[in-house]
Amino acid sequence: MLKSVDYKRFFISLLLIATFIGITLVKLDTASNLFNSTQSFIANNFGWLIVLCANGFLIFCIWMAISRFGSIRLGGADAKPEFNFINWIAMLFSAGLGIGVIFYSVAEPVSHLSSLLLFEEGASFNEKATLSMNLTFLHWGFHAWAIYGVVGLCFAYFAFNLGRPFRVSSFFLDIGLESAWSRVIVDVFAILATVFGIATSLGLGATQISTGLEYLEIANSSLMGTFWIIIFITLLGLISVVLGLNAGIKRLSQLNMILCGCFLVAIFLLGPSGYILDGFVENVGSYIQNFISLSTSVNAYNDSEWQNGWTLFYYCWWFAWSPFVGLFIARISYGRTIKEFILGVVLLPSLIVFIWLSVFGNAAIHQEFTATGSLANAINEDISSSLFIFLEQYPGSTLLMGLSLINILTFFVTSSDSGALVSAMMTSSNQGDSVQRDPAILTRVVWALTLGIIAIILLMGGGLSALQTSVIVTGLPFALIAFIAARNLYEKLKIESS
Repeated sequence: MLKSVDYKRFFISLLLIATFIGITLVKLDTASNLFNSTQSFIANNFGWLIVLCANGFLIFCIWMAISRFGSIRLGGADAKPEFNFINWIAMLFSAGLGIGVIFYSVAEPVSHLSSLLLFEEGASFNEKATLSMNLTFLHWGFHAWAIYGVVGLCFAYFAFNLGRPFRVSSFFLDIGLESAWSRVIVDVFAILATVFGIATSLGLGATQISTGLEYLEIANSSLMGTFWIIIFITLLGLISVVLGLNAGIKRLSQLNMILCGCFLVAIFLLGPSGYILDGFVENVGSYIQNFISLSTSVNAYNDSEWQNGWTLFYYCWWFAWSPFVGLFIARISYGRTIKEFILGVVLLPSLIVFIWLSVFGNAAIHQEFTATGSLANAINEDISSSLFIFLEQYPGSTLLMGLSLINILTFFVTSSDSGALVSAMMTSSNQGDSVQRDPAILTRVVWALTLGIIAIILLMGGGLSALQTSVIVTGLPFALIAFIAARNLYEKLKIESS
């Protein structure tokens, strides 16, 4: 194990994590204000750049799929896929979205529907509902997956075809990062964003599980209860990551997708099925019709408060998570052609998301239409309760809530074990481990435990939201890093295909 660890990246990362957490908790208000003001500064001054990058990455993905580069195979001409198509999609979907798609599929459409910043007085319910679903599609669809796709493709090509380590610094080895320490700094930056992103999500997700258990009258929602939930998730993630990619993460992702399918079908059959189908057709049609205007909107002539709090927040979040999700997707995509990679990473997950959002989003909008304010008020009071209040209106609500909690739990475990695996890969010195084998077990264990410990400490100290905001701040730097990486990838592909 000791020989397989890159000491610089490993120990510097742990030291900076401890220092950053300590400063944040000691100076919580100051840290929160600093992160929030930095995020606002980025959104107000560079929102246009973030939007252009998101759209540019989508165009880049489409072009890669249809160009002559599409036939290039990740790993070389003779490489064979390590995982079958179903397992591949299950793993990348579980790592790419996680709990967010369950949580926000109800909360986001209703939040937009009731927003005073989006609609003028007198707007019809149909206008509000259509735009609300269009915006939800925008935030969770093609652009998010295109960001992951570009970064993942860069990781995969540089690792599998050029023999470079699975690190962000690999993108720049021949275009400016000659110094060993400069490469370490870039990689540590990516590690910190990954670790803090996963840890804060674990903490916030555990809070939601705690809320669900209270609704089921299994346990009261409490800080101590949330701690035990995090410990439980961490232990399950630890078992999964120790078992490895094939025996652990793959099996858990399969279970995750089966549970998602059952949950989706149940809501569709028990809910307003005709309304959902009508909404799906209209949502997709309207989204396609208004795609360009939605994708390029930066609220140049209006108050930017809504844009900063939603669209730019999401884009920065996807960019900030792109090293983690992109690396994981790359690791499981050996043997795929570039065309297969783009279709599997960008197109298919987006379609799955659109179906999911249409079922849950339209069902939630239908509830709001028949009982105005029921969900909107719940979201304003406690957004973590919105899913359970939504499910209360269904027959067999207790069973549905239980299924949703199990689904949430599996999503969080896949986030925990994927995050631990990626962190171990980025701090591994054995390049062979990064390509065909999992990193050393002890390294994976350390990172799995670290993620859980960070989540507990931050939850105890009240620093989860602050650290989440700090992760978002890294979105713009990673957008620029990804842009340079994509440019370098293009140059390498030109050489290979010439």
